[in-house]
Amino acid sequence: MIQRLHIQNYAIIDSLTIDFSGKMNVITGETGAGKSILMGALSLILGDRADTAVLLQRDKKCFVEGTFALGNKKEAAAFFKANDLDVEEEVVIRREIAPNGKSRAFVNDTPVNLEQLRKLGSLLVDLHRQFDTLELGESDFQREVLDALAGQGTLLDKYQLQYRSWLAAGKELAVLQEQKAQFNKELDYNKFLFDELNDVGLRENELEESDQELKLLNNAEGIKTALSKIYNELEEGELPLVQQLKSFYHSLQAVSPFHSDLPGLAGRMQSLQIELQDIAGEVERINDQVNYDPQRIEAINERISAGYKLLKKHGVQTTGELLALRDELGNKLQASLNMEEQISAKEKEVTRLLQEAKKQAAVLSKNRHAQAGPLEEKVTRLLRQVGMPNARLKVQLQPDELNASGMDAIEFLFDANKSNRFEPIRKVASGGELSRLMLCIKSLVAESMDLATLIFDEIDTGISGEAARQVGIILKDLSKKRQIICITHQPQIAGKADAHYFVYKEVKGEHIKTGIRLLTQHERITTIAQMLSGEKPTAAALENAREMVTE
Repeated sequence: MIQRLHIQNYAIIDSLTIDFSGKMNVITGETGAGKSILMGALSLILGDRADTAVLLQRDKKCFVEGTFALGNKKEAAAFFKANDLDVEEEVVIRREIAPNGKSRAFVNDTPVNLEQLRKLGSLLVDLHRQFDTLELGESDFQREVLDALAGQGTLLDKYQLQYRSWLAAGKELAVLQEQKAQFNKELDYNKFLFDELNDVGLRENELEESDQELKLLNNAEGIKTALSKIYNELEEGELPLVQQLKSFYHSLQAVSPFHSDLPGLAGRMQSLQIELQDIAGEVERINDQVNYDPQRIEAINERISAGYKLLKKHGVQTTGELLALRDELGNKLQASLNMEEQISAKEKEVTRLLQEAKKQAAVLSKNRHAQAGPLEEKVTRLLRQVGMPNARLKVQLQPDELNASGMDAIEFLFDANKSNRFEPIRKVASGGELSRLMLCIKSLVAESMDLATLIFDEIDTGISGEAARQVGIILKDLSKKRQIICITHQPQIAGKADAHYFVYKEVKGEHIKTGIRLLTQHERITTIAQMLSGEKPTAAALENAREMVTE
């Protein structure tokens, strides 16, 4: 509920403050006096965009501040918590527009952005302007009406969470399928490369080792010749070197007792003989192992040739790099197989989420259908009350593709003349009919939508007389549970006010400025009489006004 509105340096308003009643507030005044300017200022703190054109004095900032009683509004409290704002019983929303065009917004002195301001404003106030009746023909508004009457806000939130989960899973499935399609394009080629590498069956360092073995085999005869010559000189020649050293050792050993240096020299001779004998054995062993093998050379050449072709084909240098490439291709092939499993699992998840979403959407649809008939009856009855005895509303619900709101295509149809030719509201209803129709619908959903304040800016367009009186009765009845602020030209509506504010223009210096004051009982009667009969009301008009105020 809005308790106070303070406006400074806005349009033709220098400075004014309005303290609102918690029930039915009516604002009247001559055309052009500034009634709708008040609503423009109010809309600033509800999140409308700012414009420096509204500055009365171009060198000073514009300042609009509204004080609201939060009450027990759970959604508003949740907003404060979600946006890290302190929750207090009294909420002060302030908007400032600087001469340079910069705009700032504050909630309880904490800066907020425009989107936050707009969201909070929508939770606190329903501002209905003269042309807002156009939204009555929009399917989203029509759905919101049915959902509000059905009280299924929580169900709708749950469904929309499920719907978003289904959409997200669908996107994930599409990504997997796209990856799979890309893998499939490369699958055959990757499998060919893998099989080619795998069939060769290279072992670690095989090409490098084979290259070394091939050099050995190709030089086997030269190696054997050299080794045989060495072995022969050491062990099997006419004077084998090993035998000579053995003889030298024995000669030194025989005379070593006669000279102190000879035993050491004999020992060294013996060590040399033993070492050469060991070398001769090693040469013989190697010589026995080295053999020229044409078949082995051919096999190695074929192996190296196959390996080198793969090295050149893949632009690598070593056996290890070829083996790493083979393993990488194997992993890709395995990933492709695993992706089939992932896609299958994701398809099952998408199907499950879709079925659950459809199940929840069916509940929403059932509840909307349940509200359609009662809404038609209640609105038609209220239309008769506001001077449209032949008008009827029909709610058309048809199956639709699953969407963020469920699976219903909703259309409000209207027949103004009992012609049984129902057409969409947006096509056939006039401005005055739309205004009254909107009032009837909002009066039914006001409590369901938990709006503390309803503001109507000239909703009485196109009506007068008894119809205006009935509109006043509906507004008065609404004000028993909701704060109502109504700008009107109709005396029948003004007479129902708990608080009647009069907007006027006055000359201050060289400027015309807007002012507003709360009327006393006597002033109300005079003002309503003037609305009935002109600037100088007749006695009959005054009496009529007195009856309107007191009835």
